Parts: sequence; C-alpha cells; structure tokens
Amino acid sequence: MERSIHLLKSSLKSSENKQTKGGDIVKTLSNGISIIEKSLAVVLMFSMAVIVTLAVFFRYFLNSPLSWAGEVSIFLLVWISFIGGSLGLKYKSQASVTILIEYVSESMKRVLLIIGHLFMILFLILILYYSYKWVLSPSVSFQKSSAILLPMWIPFSAVPVGLTFATIHVLSNLLVIIREGELK
Repeated sequence: MERSIHLLKSSLKSSENKQTKGGDIVKTLSNGISIIEKSLAVVLMFSMAVIVTLAVFFRYFLNSPLSWAGEVSIFLLVWISFIGGSLGLKYKSQASVTILIEYVSESMKRVLLIIGHLFMILFLILILYYSYKWVLSPSVSFQKSSAILLPMWIPFSAVPVGLTFATIHVLSNLLVIIREGELK
C-alpha cells in the first residue's frame, strides 16, 4: 500500500513539473486512480480468497459453516468486477469488434475511435446518474444485508465508484486520441 501511495505522489509531482494542459491533468488523474484500483483489487481478491478458503475449511473440516462468508464473498466479487472493468477500459483490454476499423484510412479510424469514446462517455454518464440516484435513495440507505447487517449502500457503491473511475479512464484515452492521434 505504501508503494502505491509513493507511486501516486511521484506521479502527481512529475505532472506538476510539466506545463499542464487539460489532457495532462486527466491523464495524471487516470494514472493515479489506476494505481489505487490495482492496490484495492489485490487486497479485495486476497481477502476473498482467504474468506472462501476459511468457509470451505469451516464447513467441511470443522462441520461449522460460516454464515457470513458467502455474502461477504459476493460483495467483494462485485467490487472486484467494477474495479477490474474500469482498469480494463484504462488499458483498452475490453473485447471489441474491430473489423470496420481495420479496413478504413487512418483519419477515418481516428474519427470512429473518437465517436466510439464519446458514446462510451455518454453511456457512462447516463448510468452514473442513475446509479448515484439509486445508491443515495432512502430505500438503499436504510437497507441492511442479511448475514452481517452491513448497510447496503456500501456494496452498492461499487457501481457508481467503478463507473466514475471508468469514465475518467475513457476520457483520458479520448484526449490521447485527440491530441496525440494514438490509434491503439
């Protein structure tokens, strides 16, 4: 965790030394968020592995199952999924159909990528609006999980947090395409 904080600080310092533009700020923010996401994903996946292992051990060897293990594992998996999806967008590792992009000129490829990124950002903003509205609604704020009585806004927050991070990553990738013409 300390390594992640150090990398984040050095990333922020290096961006301060440059003449910053709007894209540089977004790219630095995206890079900082990805460092946090990677660290959080490692902690959450390790926690889930330990909990599932303990649940199996308690169930089959001690004949005393842990009632909360399944619920906590599901909550951790949801958080890991949204963080992983966000990281996938940052590193452009999502599945995509590229047959059209492969047969057009470089300038048209750039236009198509910009349009695609704009559609992704619009979609993410729309989903973000409704997910924040949902998580902040009174019905969710009073709801508790059944096994550990965790307020449900905590596991449900994976949706707006992950999609917020994803939006920043997609915006950063869009600005790279616009400024530098990177077509990867």
